[in-house]
Amino acid sequence: MPRFYCPPPLPNQGSFNLPADAAHHASRVLRLREGDHVQMFDGQGHECHGVISDLSGKQVIVGDLIQVDANRESPLQVLLAQALCSSEKMDWVIQKATELGVTEIQPLATERSVARLSAERAAKRTEHWQQVAISACEQCGRNVLPVIHPPLDIMVWLQQMRASINSKFILLPQGATSLQSQPEPQGTAVLLIGAEGGFSQAESDSALLCGFTPIRLGARVMRTETAAVAGLAALQTLWGDFNN
Repeated sequence: MPRFYCPPPLPNQGSFNLPADAAHHASRVLRLREGDHVQMFDGQGHECHGVISDLSGKQVIVGDLIQVDANRESPLQVLLAQALCSSEKMDWVIQKATELGVTEIQPLATERSVARLSAERAAKRTEHWQQVAISACEQCGRNVLPVIHPPLDIMVWLQQMRASINSKFILLPQGATSLQSQPEPQGTAVLLIGAEGGFSQAESDSALLCGFTPIRLGARVMRTETAAVAGLAALQTLWGDFNN
């Protein structure tokens, strides 16, 4: 059943006009017709099902709305702190992290980041990443959008995290321990991933001073986008919903 993101408030009965973007996608891209069943979600945990009752011009009306109780969120809260990488790789990380149930994503400007964003470009990229996350939620069935934070300099962010009592992990090839040897996270699990060239010595040293535990995922050095996906999958396997 096709799924569409509709910003709140989302009605739970009667009929509803799909927002312009969703209406265009339904009528022009998917070429849905009257009588087709659709799902809608508001990004805050609510979902409803309905039937297209009218397609006229740019308008798509969905009727026979039924509210659905569908919780597809992991019990593990995860903040992925991802060093900025090339635009294609960053989009891929946002998409896959959303599918893997991440709660928040914090893009970070690091010394070895390939991507360099001005304030204006950073705002546009953040908006673009939100759309990537929305599309991923439409595909994977999540009803809660992950929070995509504006990019920050890693040193600024690390100072903000210094006082955090959450479980904090930094992925390093020379990490001294594995995830499975760690206690179950209390609160949010924070996973810090470096850029294509990894972290500088100053960045990794600062992370350790701010309470991050250096971990490794096997004996191989992963690309930044692989490391993010592998780390999130490991977290969900150990303490999330992969065993449900």
